[in-house]
Amino acid sequence: MSVLAGATPGADGGVLEVPFTQLDRADPALLEELLAIVREVAEQGAFTLGRHVESFEQEFADYCESDFAIGVASGTEALTLSLRALGVGPGDEVIVPGNSFIATAEAVSAVGATPKFVDVDEGSHLITAAAVERALGPRVRCVIPVHLYGATVDMDPLLALCREASISVLEDACQAHGARYRGRRVGTLGDLGCFSFYPAKNLGAWGDGGAVVTGSRELAERVRLLRSHGEGPRYHHQLIGVTGRLDALQAALLRRKLTRLDGWNEQRRTAAAALRQALDGTVDPVRLPFPEADHVYHLFVVRCADRDGLREHLAGSGVASAIHYPVPIHLTGAYAPLGYAPGSLPACERLAGEICSLPIFPGIGPAEIARVAEAVRAWDGGSPSSPETAQARTTSGR
Repeated sequence: MSVLAGATPGADGGVLEVPFTQLDRADPALLEELLAIVREVAEQGAFTLGRHVESFEQEFADYCESDFAIGVASGTEALTLSLRALGVGPGDEVIVPGNSFIATAEAVSAVGATPKFVDVDEGSHLITAAAVERALGPRVRCVIPVHLYGATVDMDPLLALCREASISVLEDACQAHGARYRGRRVGTLGDLGCFSFYPAKNLGAWGDGGAVVTGSRELAERVRLLRSHGEGPRYHHQLIGVTGRLDALQAALLRRKLTRLDGWNEQRRTAAAALRQALDGTVDPVRLPFPEADHVYHLFVVRCADRDGLREHLAGSGVASAIHYPVPIHLTGAYAPLGYAPGSLPACERLAGEICSLPIFPGIGPAEIARVAEAVRAWDGGSPSSPETAQARTTSGR
């Protein structure tokens, strides 16, 4: 679900000294392992479903501590097929946070339903049970909490509310592989959970890929049918599906990388803690993310009133950055027909104008963290926080 920014040139036009992220080519030993897997799959000529997909599904289900996992073509496909499996369609509404990647809402539109956008908590940047409760109505069939940036939504009050209202919960965990909420893996708390394996994710493939996890055999079987033309057994089509399978090559690569995921997440947490410590005392004009109970730091997001000025300063200091996401979904052109006006989701809109993602990835070293911190601390531009955001920080208790 996240957009990987390209390298931003430094002030002298050279390559940035601290990249925004690093992919597998940065680890020569891992790269050789993965290239050997590519050769193995090519020699077998088994590219669609089969042993590698089945093995990855079992291993990912075990990792998530779930009964079932179904490999699909992307995180967006995971969300779309899950909504279809839940029976969500035309005439239904699905509650979606305005602060997310557009794919969360696109999946709702893809099944003919209508996204009902809600504001987020300005401290955590995440959806809350209170926001969902205010948006409930007779057409709402489902809510999609998004574990954004690798941080976890406060799920217990949300689950209790949805049980009382008899609506489904579909977790968007596309940025939160391996995160836990009160001891349980995210993605396993609602009716279904969705993951993306886009290359820049904490668990990334060499292309697009995704998975759905669930504890329901019925829902798992329905997603499994939908991803491959509703076929089961061969040439016996039980329903109208799509071509939404996970490629065997991606599954084989993901199997090897899954064994390293917890270690990579721990490196992300350690790096984030070091960066937070190095930036301790930096309140204005750059504000740090609020710590969560568990956070796997797919992204390290700060806020700055003069975000563009900060990014220009960072680039000139040899530090890459990105924005996730500069336009809240409800104000995109794609959803203009729904009629959301500027100011309708004020927290989402303030965040969209101020958030900036700093480098964070497994293997980022102390010297790189120090350089990022030095560049941020040297930034003295921008304007003071608005009264609204200052109040949000005070009432958040963080």
